[in-house]
Amino acid sequence: MAKQVVVIGLGRFGLTLARVLTERGAEVLAVDARDDRVRTASAFAAEAACFDVTDSEALARASPAQRDACICAIGDDSKESSIICTALLRQMGARRVIARANDPLHARILQLVGAHEVVNPIRDFGERFAHRLVYDRLISEMPLGEDLVISELHPPASLVGHTLAQLKLPQRYGVTVVAVRQKGHGAVVLPNPNETLKSDDILIVVSQEGAIPRLMEQT
Repeated sequence: MAKQVVVIGLGRFGLTLARVLTERGAEVLAVDARDDRVRTASAFAAEAACFDVTDSEALARASPAQRDACICAIGDDSKESSIICTALLRQMGARRVIARANDPLHARILQLVGAHEVVNPIRDFGERFAHRLVYDRLISEMPLGEDLVISELHPPASLVGHTLAQLKLPQRYGVTVVAVRQKGHGAVVLPNPNETLKSDDILIVVSQEGAIPRLMEQT
């Protein structure tokens, strides 16, 4: 059964999110107070509606309690509306409320009014892009839940020629290698703890935020 998702706020972030969720098979209700944005979303979303999300009666008609996720993607243009909307969604029994914030104070307020998760797409993109520029062995990063990151990377030089059993990466850095892609082999395989790492191996690792920079800087 397709996931039922409400995306509220159809700026660049919200509109892109609604489009990608739809492409991934979710049934999206796209909501904004601006009619032009709603018309754009109506071309691909399962439903699109134009109303003021601080109006509790109008928001209740979106049936937030019956959705798998409600995403408040309202940006800096109306922080007050994003806070009110987040609080109303929780009061209406929404199972999972994800709210967008662009600064720490806004994020703290959204958490206080009940957001299950707060995201900062500008900061997150900037951090991950900076990591890729600074650490040339890092290929990509993707958040995995609230405090975990999954990364693809070539092993730093000081890891090459050693086995995972010897390196003890979970104990030393909080980094767990969950898969390896070796040059010339398309398949991703489970890591062999006794196989020597090569410079052109690609490691898929799971770690907490900040662990990969520590690994790169200390090796």
